[in-house]
Amino acid sequence: MSDTNDIKQLFNQHVVPSYGRFDLVLVRGAGSHVWDAEGRRYLDFATGIAVCSLGHAHPEITEALVEQSRQLVHVSNLYYNEPQGRLAEALVRHAGSGKVFFCNSGAEANEGLYKLARQFGHEEGRFEILTAHNSFHGRTLAGIAATGQEKVKQGFAPAVTGFRHVPYNDLEAMRAAISPATVAILVEAIQGESGVQPASVDYLLGLRRLCDEHKLLLLLDEVQCGHFRTGAYFGFQRLLEGVPGAAAFQPDGISMAKSLGGGFPIGAFWARAPYADLLSPGKHATTFGGTPLGCAVALRILAVIERDKLADNARHMGEFLKSELLKLAAQHPHVIKTVRGFGMLIGIELCEGIAAFAGSTKPASVQMVERLHAHGLLTVPAGARVVRFLPALNLRKEDAIEGLRILETAVATLA
Repeated sequence: MSDTNDIKQLFNQHVVPSYGRFDLVLVRGAGSHVWDAEGRRYLDFATGIAVCSLGHAHPEITEALVEQSRQLVHVSNLYYNEPQGRLAEALVRHAGSGKVFFCNSGAEANEGLYKLARQFGHEEGRFEILTAHNSFHGRTLAGIAATGQEKVKQGFAPAVTGFRHVPYNDLEAMRAAISPATVAILVEAIQGESGVQPASVDYLLGLRRLCDEHKLLLLLDEVQCGHFRTGAYFGFQRLLEGVPGAAAFQPDGISMAKSLGGGFPIGAFWARAPYADLLSPGKHATTFGGTPLGCAVALRILAVIERDKLADNARHMGEFLKSELLKLAAQHPHVIKTVRGFGMLIGIELCEGIAAFAGSTKPASVQMVERLHAHGLLTVPAGARVVRFLPALNLRKEDAIEGLRILETAVATLA
């Protein structure tokens, strides 16, 4: 079946309509490109919302899937398996002394952090987790309670208790919000869904001091900005590079997913050594977390990234993209307000009042993404006026240049 309308009809009849889908039917991919059911090629700067870290149909991911599936696809976590142990060892090497729990998604990884925090504060009756305005932590009931965006909560009251939101990058607001019930602070090193908003250095370092002062856990959601997307393994590591006194900075828990599996569903959270054993047998579990197949794929992705120096590539290509985007912003100041981000996580903020968007009720970010589709480029909207560039870590310069040319054409028509 390749007819676009027939495929859409299958969705209309049989798939829960919980997504606002763009009018594209994608059928195959290779590297940084995908093709739709009509045979049209698109340059993919969306990568499944920062998931396809090695692009599409990478041969070594296929090899890892085939090789491991011939040996062992799944066993229960009632038993040991080597790929899970080896992947945990690799993640600890990047995160620091501690241990890893494996799951299937970022939302599940954050759920594990909520339980870790509650277990930590249980004997003292502390359970409250402070998060930030405009944050995003998943679509589970606890995830939307943790998320600092009202739009995701509508229709799902009563909210899971134990979460409060304060302004992002405002250390004094966080300090003032701490109550006797507070047990942890959870923030994103770089807020992705709300428009690629990085935490300041002073904010991150101040949160660590604040947590130490009040015996709180500092939890970081690195689901989108982690796994080399910024050019460092974690987003917070990129933000704190070269900062005096920041080398010893370490959170108490970190959630991971997205790029970790390169398209294969796998998530994880890491807990620092003093807290890594809080979730003892019977306190947390998952059927599919840490399967041999998923862990083998994630291990191969790590091996490719390290062998091919893709962290450096993400850094250099990101700097190239950002510098060219800033030039474009300077040429069209009435279309592009600003550009921000690191590596393969870049946000382009559009100006308010763009005349070409006035005739639609859709947010400017969505309208811009649709215009880029028409020119053959996939990107991701964030909030009302930000378009995200989330290319694969192995993005080639010629593909980066093609993406810039497409954006320049679209921006010129708006200007």
